[in-house]
Amino acid sequence: MKFDDPSLAPLPAQSARSLAAEQNSTASFYGWRVVLVSALGLFWGIPIAVYSFSVFFKPLMQEFHAGRAAVSLGFTVQLFVGALSAAPTGWLIDRFGPRRVIMTGTATFGLILVANRLFSGSLTRLYVFYVLLGLSIHGVGPIPYGTVVSHWFDRIRGLALGVTMLGIGLGAVIMPTVAQTLIARFGWNTAYSILGASVLLICWPTVACFLKEKPEDLGLVGDGATVATSLPHNKGARHGFTAREAWRSRDFWIMVCAFILVSASVQGCVVHMAAMLSDKGLSPHSAALGSSLIGAAALIGRAGTGYLLDRFLASRLSAIFFGGSALRVALLWLANSQLMLGGAFLVGLGLGAEVDIIAYITSRYFGLLDFGKVYSSALAAFALAGALGPLVMGAGFDRTGSYRDPLILFFVAAAIAAALMTRLGPYRFGAQQAVPNQPILQASVAE
Repeated sequence: MKFDDPSLAPLPAQSARSLAAEQNSTASFYGWRVVLVSALGLFWGIPIAVYSFSVFFKPLMQEFHAGRAAVSLGFTVQLFVGALSAAPTGWLIDRFGPRRVIMTGTATFGLILVANRLFSGSLTRLYVFYVLLGLSIHGVGPIPYGTVVSHWFDRIRGLALGVTMLGIGLGAVIMPTVAQTLIARFGWNTAYSILGASVLLICWPTVACFLKEKPEDLGLVGDGATVATSLPHNKGARHGFTAREAWRSRDFWIMVCAFILVSASVQGCVVHMAAMLSDKGLSPHSAALGSSLIGAAALIGRAGTGYLLDRFLASRLSAIFFGGSALRVALLWLANSQLMLGGAFLVGLGLGAEVDIIAYITSRYFGLLDFGKVYSSALAAFALAGALGPLVMGAGFDRTGSYRDPLILFFVAAAIAAALMTRLGPYRFGAQQAVPNQPILQASVAE
């Protein structure tokens, strides 16, 4: 027999309760499996291309007999190309689905790393290598993985995104050490090749086996969804804005302007942290401790922010965090060397919080209909500003011989960002009420 209306088929009361309980347990379990495999995918992506670059820096200088500026240009080009490719990645995600983008991007990223010897003949070829890494980086980045996790979780989406982004934080701590060990033993070419092989042989198969794009792919209902919002005829009211509607909204531009201001402020401080601490009289070892504090605090910031996002309005929480960014900059500007270490820790907390906030706040104000396009465009602005922040910091120091002027500028920028976030209203697409998950039954059932 066929049901004209795609609703729940009648079941005996006891059977319905048992099936609902089983479904709820399965959905929760597999949703967290998706989070863990997403964190694994992020671990093998951005940390290799971005956070490990510093350990390749001197070997590349020696290989090409080039100065620091010439080698740094490759990294800068990678960041800018990556920022510019964020929006096209969002379009591909919404067109073909995040899983296809992830699988293709992961394979491409690994192959580029393995084939790095083809680009080692000259500095020009090296720049091409980093351009290709920049083009592929978002296939293994937070845009597709954040899209997947946002579909699996609703009520505790903030925590799920925070745990997912821990993959980047752990990678930022572990991958540079692994890369340094490989370089010391085999050289920089082979180190990149081994890291690429690990992406292809460990990361790609694991993600292929366990990453499911949506809970509906397994006949499940995502965490926090109700029966009504899980049925096809009710999805339209819940999905969200189109990308064009989001881009035309006042809230989107408030968010983007705030993200630009705070990203430039935080990233400028992160890149120049060791130099600022050295200028205050700290030893090279103590100055390096400041950079380590940033990494450790970023890990705390990611998980902690996710937990808080599920309990407080994201715009107000963002205003507090961005206000904290202004305080962090002020500490670096005004404090002595010991208090500056505290400022370094606070900078790390902000760095860990920001990417989580962008993904979460996008889903709550604009929904999941064109999440890939909207999130990627906001993240692109964030990344471009992050690439410009260190340049502003360095230019200010070169002009005046001090970091004072750029720090004052970044203090004002972070304060404005905090004020902007207070202008956002309530969510348009808030979390569903905590109700037991129900099974999704087929619209047609054989009698």
